[in-house]
Amino acid sequence: MTIPSSSIAATGVIAVLRAPSAEAAVQAVDALVAGGVTGVEITYSTPDAEQAIAEVARRHGDAVMLGAGTITRPEQAERAVAAGARFLVSPGTEAGLAAAMQATGATVMLGALTPTEVMAATALGADVVKIFPASLGGPAFLRSLRGPFPDVPLMPTGGVNADNVGEWLAAGALAVGAGSELCSPAAMRAGSWEVISDQARAFSASLAAVRAAA
Repeated sequence: MTIPSSSIAATGVIAVLRAPSAEAAVQAVDALVAGGVTGVEITYSTPDAEQAIAEVARRHGDAVMLGAGTITRPEQAERAVAAGARFLVSPGTEAGLAAAMQATGATVMLGALTPTEVMAATALGADVVKIFPASLGGPAFLRSLRGPFPDVPLMPTGGVNADNVGEWLAAGALAVGAGSELCSPAAMRAGSWEVISDQARAFSASLAAVRAAA
């Protein structure tokens, strides 16, 4: 069930959904896929998150790399995977929670910001270290982390938009996590699905341009 790093890198952009309802989350995923973004993290700050995960898994199957985020309690990890999540994301790093996430067999992404936290996440077996909130340091900070941690898969989340995707990847990101800049809560509340699709197209175009220039 573990997603290889190469597949995460190939996806490039993971949309982080903090939706106002499970129904809105599902419709947002449909809109994202229409715009070319197929990496999705449905957070537990979404009401009935597991219901949304199950419906997205039913609708899209393997066409969407589907995960659950804002995992803060061990029981959430097991329930999210049972619903269809293939990767699990915590905003921080805590030993008991990390063990529960690993026990599911899903890909584990633990949150960190400082070098000490990156070391802790790596020691606890994180498959990917989520650098959060990455907006505090920007691509330059991620590039600095690459010095002591050249082989650790890092995924910055926060401060990522369609205009700076290339900067993050050039700084050493395995992939990027994008929240409100890609799928804003306001757009979801308003049911502005085409707006979300347009943002997804912008992110997809930026990613394609970066890869073409490599």
